[in-house]
Amino acid sequence: MRRAAVLLVSALLLVAAESAAVAAGAPDPNDVKPQVVWKKIPFGAARKRQMAGYSKRHYGERTYELTDPQVVVEHYTDGTSFDSAWNHFAANGTHLGEKPGVCAHFLIDTDGTIYQLVNLRIRCRHAIGMNWTAIGIEHVGTSAGAILGDRDVMRASLRLTVWLMSRYGISWGNVIGHAETLQSPFHMELYEDWRCLTHADFNRSEMRIYRRRLTRLAERLDVPVGAGPHWVDSGC
Repeated sequence: MRRAAVLLVSALLLVAAESAAVAAGAPDPNDVKPQVVWKKIPFGAARKRQMAGYSKRHYGERTYELTDPQVVVEHYTDGTSFDSAWNHFAANGTHLGEKPGVCAHFLIDTDGTIYQLVNLRIRCRHAIGMNWTAIGIEHVGTSAGAILGDRDVMRASLRLTVWLMSRYGISWGNVIGHAETLQSPFHMELYEDWRCLTHADFNRSEMRIYRRRLTRLAERLDVPVGAGPHWVDSGC
């Protein structure tokens, strides 16, 4: 618990410094927002209670609300079907013995269509240790390489991420791959057995490519990029 508190204080201090840098001269986020299609998954009162309970167990605070997000986590579905991914998120199945089920705020289809699944004021369970402060973006696909090589998907993904950076003052260094979560200063997990759990999607080398493209687009759109990555030793 003490380690989690120290990490939280460190992360909040980092937020204050980065937010000031990112906010300076930022354009109206609506000017850079891409087209987004709503396709909501069920997230009613029962699932919100489950998310609040999850947050209490894993982050020490009973709430389902996502306030002032500071991280964007990029994922891929490890499948080729939008419907399969959407149905999986909508089913709210038990994962690692707990509910709510996994989900993401956005799901980008193979044609580049951006679908929003969950309100950005709600926490989504998409990355262990990060759900208290992270927005999740899923891409339909089986590898980061294929996604990085798909012009339509990348155009949509980068534009969506730049918009989120502009809207919330998120720095480019806090746009991370799922595989990078353990080294994020915002990673906080109270379950000791879960503290080193993560996934392999979008690793460091793949995210270097992504972040390089991201900063180029942000600068072209006059969206302040903020500070670069700040990694911590996870001990894992």
